[in-house]
Amino acid sequence: MRALMFFVAASSADLHSGSFPIFCLHFLEHNNPPIQTNLTLLTWAGILCCLIWSGSAQQGGSDCIKANAKSCGECIQAGPNCGWCKKTDFLQEGEPTSARCDDLAALKSKGCPEQDIENPRGSKRVLEDREVTNRKIGAAEKLKPEAITQIQPQKLVLQLRVGEPQTFSLKFKRAEDYPIDLYYLMDLSYSMKDDLENVKSLGTALMHEMEKITSDFRIGFGSFVEKTVMPYISTTPAKLRNPCTGDQNCTSPFSYKNVLSLTSEGNKFNELVGKQHISGNLDSPEGGFDAIMQVAVCGDQIGWRNVTRLLVFSTDAGFHFAGDGKLGGIVLPNDGKCHLENNMYTMSHYYDYPSIAHLVQKLSENNIQTIFAVTEEFQAVYKELKNLIPKSAVGTLSSNSSNVIQLIIDAYNSLSSEVILENSKLPKGVTISYKSYCKNGVNDTQEDGRKCSNISIGDEVRFEINVTANECPKKGQNETIKIKPLGFTEEVEINLQFICDCLCQSEGEPNSPACHDGNGTFECGACRCNEGRIGRLCECSTDEVNSEDMDAYCRRENSTEICSNNGECICGQCVCKKRENTNEVYSGKYCECDNFNCDRSNGLICGGNGICKCRVCECFPNFTGSACDCSLDTTPCLAANGQICNGRGTCECGTCNCTDPKFQGPTCEMCQTCLGVCAEHKDCVQCRAFDKGEKKETCSQECMHFNMTRVESRDKLPQPGQPDPLSHCKEKDVDDCWFYFTYSVNSNGEANVHVVETPECPSGPDIIPIVAGVVAGIVLIGLALLLIWKLLMIIHDRREFAKFEKEKMNAKWDTFHLYVTMGSLRITIFCRGCARHFALGENPIYKSAVTTVVNPKYEGK
Repeated sequence: MRALMFFVAASSADLHSGSFPIFCLHFLEHNNPPIQTNLTLLTWAGILCCLIWSGSAQQGGSDCIKANAKSCGECIQAGPNCGWCKKTDFLQEGEPTSARCDDLAALKSKGCPEQDIENPRGSKRVLEDREVTNRKIGAAEKLKPEAITQIQPQKLVLQLRVGEPQTFSLKFKRAEDYPIDLYYLMDLSYSMKDDLENVKSLGTALMHEMEKITSDFRIGFGSFVEKTVMPYISTTPAKLRNPCTGDQNCTSPFSYKNVLSLTSEGNKFNELVGKQHISGNLDSPEGGFDAIMQVAVCGDQIGWRNVTRLLVFSTDAGFHFAGDGKLGGIVLPNDGKCHLENNMYTMSHYYDYPSIAHLVQKLSENNIQTIFAVTEEFQAVYKELKNLIPKSAVGTLSSNSSNVIQLIIDAYNSLSSEVILENSKLPKGVTISYKSYCKNGVNDTQEDGRKCSNISIGDEVRFEINVTANECPKKGQNETIKIKPLGFTEEVEINLQFICDCLCQSEGEPNSPACHDGNGTFECGACRCNEGRIGRLCECSTDEVNSEDMDAYCRRENSTEICSNNGECICGQCVCKKRENTNEVYSGKYCECDNFNCDRSNGLICGGNGICKCRVCECFPNFTGSACDCSLDTTPCLAANGQICNGRGTCECGTCNCTDPKFQGPTCEMCQTCLGVCAEHKDCVQCRAFDKGEKKETCSQECMHFNMTRVESRDKLPQPGQPDPLSHCKEKDVDDCWFYFTYSVNSNGEANVHVVETPECPSGPDIIPIVAGVVAGIVLIGLALLLIWKLLMIIHDRREFAKFEKEKMNAKWDTFHLYVTMGSLRITIFCRGCARHFALGENPIYKSAVTTVVNPKYEGK
């Protein structure tokens, strides 16, 4: 059973590796000695081996064969387990060139040497692998942003074979004191008037707070209102000069203005922002998307560096998006390009608002992380927008923007504590998967495998990335993809090289004489025909395929069947048909052979103990017969005494054929009409050991065929476990005494008897105790009965007395005076109840007659 469990476990691994048939053979071969004693286990292992192999061959090998590959390149693209045999004489007669392509194990089993199997494998090679930077704030070393490394490796090459994934590890570590660029984009519509006053001092205050995070911080400022066309603003000349009502002094409306490019001078921020004035528009939503697009794509004007880029979008209103421009007659989609002149967006009247997807694309391309600082009223709207824009955050802005600094700090910490990997557009047929190894042992796969959360400065996380090519590019050219963490400028560049051809193809001989006078290229052991030529050796043109003269070469003698009705005649040669089950193959010059019409046993071709070749079984060693169902192994025929069939039969195909009809069983040891060993030798042991029994008189003549040894007790008898077969016996002698002995036959055929020298005789019964016991029992039973009678009488008397007492207590007596005069002495007796019983009542002791008879003739005289 342990061997079978090992077989099942190991088979699951070999099933996918392509070496399962070889494993089956090795398993049966190496485990043959221990399994010989368990024919059932061996049979089941063989059946299981064949069933799994057939299933795995259809799943694995069938893909290779069904590809019908005409060249080595086509073969290796059919699957990662497909190989091409370039051995020149590998094909049998009638087999097509595509038969060279098969599962690796199948090719080996068909006789293709391993060195002749083309099976190129994918690989990976790291080109640039700088270690992540360990830089601390306040350190003397001042590195340029481009010299800081947070992701490793930086560049590598993957050679991809179809269906075979290549895996590499990507390491990310947040560098301490990493530079930050922050651009503050503010809504300057009239409703933000009080907010502007607080933002005017934002520069120096924010610089002071950000020094706690990084020593290299830059800040910029921009503002937006709305498109400068109706119906978003009023286009009357007066409103264009001052869109506000009353005595409010407002600046002219504009779409977007870059007030201050990124700078490290906080005072300059305060100075320029302090000069800004509120503007106004007509509708509630603002044109903030136009401004975000220009901030994202106008990197040179804004001054973005390749560092952490933060965009703070501050507003107290909603937003217009793609399609809303139609209200102002603007129908051209936003082109996503920079249109700043003198720091002003000049094409707001020409291009529509960008769509959300367009914004996501540009923000991601430019590694910008967005912080939406909005009032409580529009929190729900911008939280939905945040879900659509990766690496963005939403903060609640107070009514006058007094909390903007803390909002920015909190949002930055939230954004920087999460890393999300993003890859560029993948080539057709290429897939990528991620597995993350984050802090505290948190691992994830699929979409969650792209990200890690709660990352602090200095924390290191790892990602395992699988890249798989499911098909080769049409032109086979190399492709490049990039993987980067969202919001960071660093990236991993991956050059994809596709393995679409075999190495032996480069060694091919064009117009080779081996291919029928140069009608093809001889490569990888086979001819790849030129256009218009067919046949294994390119010997025919496509015009000659249906020629009747050619068909004559495809008929057997005295037969009208072309290719035995199992193939097609191409160029005078039979190309055999393929079966739906790819393990079943026609072969032979006329396709007259196959490997599936051999004799079967137990439902298996050749009993699972041989290979079917041309409808005849070639049996494995130790098997014979037309279906290889006859085992030459005699182990199952060994009897307990070590003899084959107990010396009473012959071993045929692993089964005993008993020659003595009295004996039956797997090893001819059972005899239904024979006495047992104990009963057979009982009389001889009795006469030799105790000189009594039926054979007492003839003991010396009939009972000297065994050696006898006397022992003191049963514990001294031989016990099971000795090499010789042993029988323990317990028999009765003529005196009804039990005697014990063992009978065994050693390897030399000598019988040995060990007998206990003292029989166990039963002792007679002791009469006196029996009689005394019976008498004592009778006396005790009598006493018990008397005691029970006495107890019942006492109970009865007590019940009667209690009844009397109860009636006495219930009696009522009347009180009267009884005067008795004795001479001159008068005695008065007081009696209670006497009148009732004596005069007035009834005597309780008196019982009246049951029947009163009255004589009618009696007149009282």
